[in-house]
Amino acid sequence: MGRVTDLAAFSALLTDEGRDLLADLRHYDPAQELAVASRLRRSHPAELVSAALGQARLRQRAVAKFGADDAYRMFFTPNGVEQSTRASVARHRAAAFARLGVRRVADLCCGIGGDAVALARAGIAVLAVDRDPLTAAVARANAGALGLADLIEVRCADVTEVDTAAYDAVFVDPARRGGRGRIFDPEAYSPPLSWAVDAARRAPHAALKVAPGIPHEAVPPEAEAEWISDGGDVKEAVLWFGTAPGSVRATLLPSGATLATSAPLPAPPVRKVGRYLYEPDGAVIRAHLVAAVAARLDGGLVDETIAYVTADELRPTPYAAAYEITDELPFNLKRLKALLREREVGVLTVKKRGSAVEPEEVRRRVKPKGPHAATVFLTRVAGAPTMLIGRPAAAPAERG
Repeated sequence: MGRVTDLAAFSALLTDEGRDLLADLRHYDPAQELAVASRLRRSHPAELVSAALGQARLRQRAVAKFGADDAYRMFFTPNGVEQSTRASVARHRAAAFARLGVRRVADLCCGIGGDAVALARAGIAVLAVDRDPLTAAVARANAGALGLADLIEVRCADVTEVDTAAYDAVFVDPARRGGRGRIFDPEAYSPPLSWAVDAARRAPHAALKVAPGIPHEAVPPEAEAEWISDGGDVKEAVLWFGTAPGSVRATLLPSGATLATSAPLPAPPVRKVGRYLYEPDGAVIRAHLVAAVAARLDGGLVDETIAYVTADELRPTPYAAAYEITDELPFNLKRLKALLREREVGVLTVKKRGSAVEPEEVRRRVKPKGPHAATVFLTRVAGAPTMLIGRPAAAPAERG
């Protein structure tokens, strides 16, 4: 379907008939789509029913990112659901702009408007720009649907031709997917990262959303690099301009805990496995801040190439999950199977770092069975393939 046809179909969803149809489809079961479509086509145009069913599916998918209250009022495109910022991350970034005193932001490559919505809700006026007519129309509809049209101006234009001089900050979210999937070369982003950096340098404040796998050496020296995780999953990296040049930061949502340094940290010591193993959050690892966590825990690494921290004491930290280690064994699945059978372990969590063995293969081979639970770490200790067996550690206050 061409973009002009897509835009016409989307426009039909904004009519009273289209909105009523979407409201009726809020709780529909996609498994019953054929029957639902047949019923609706008796009283509505087939093209409108098709567009409404497609939008209903997108809204259901969007609930995970936007929450039900917003997702069922908003409009989406397939790419918009896939690539838009999770609402919790967008709120975090909007709050950071607000703390900087930003009042007007040019949101370049705005997509379906998720970030623009968060910025507007933080009291910031937004110029939201996207070059795709359908995407811009969806962003405009979302601003209206959420009661934010007075704060969000949507413009369909090439972002490279937009004058941002009147704005005290820019936010750029370049497209990082192409016809063959994800794009890993920042210069292959659309627009390229170099263009986005130039735009950021011209503004008093700026934030550039990039893939979390961006190499540290690709971060401009005047930028602050922030890696953000939500619920333990790394979601994105952001290059901030006008804040703390040369700093790196890890931010963990939903708690908002943040860890930062303005200078490279020395490598943590490598030591024997202690009573506790700490698994740093992915944002901490991406930000190269494992050494900072190790220092807080008075711990060290189990191996110089592995981001597991070990320590003798259990200390509370938001930056790593703690496990109490009961066994340290050379890698041997037969031995692991025997030990788990002896302890009647039927609920087995398998984690790996520095091992070629896949968790699914371990579970298939050891066939856990029983009422108890355990966690096994497949890793290296001082260069040797090792199995560490344990369980999540209770917080110090809970241990009595």
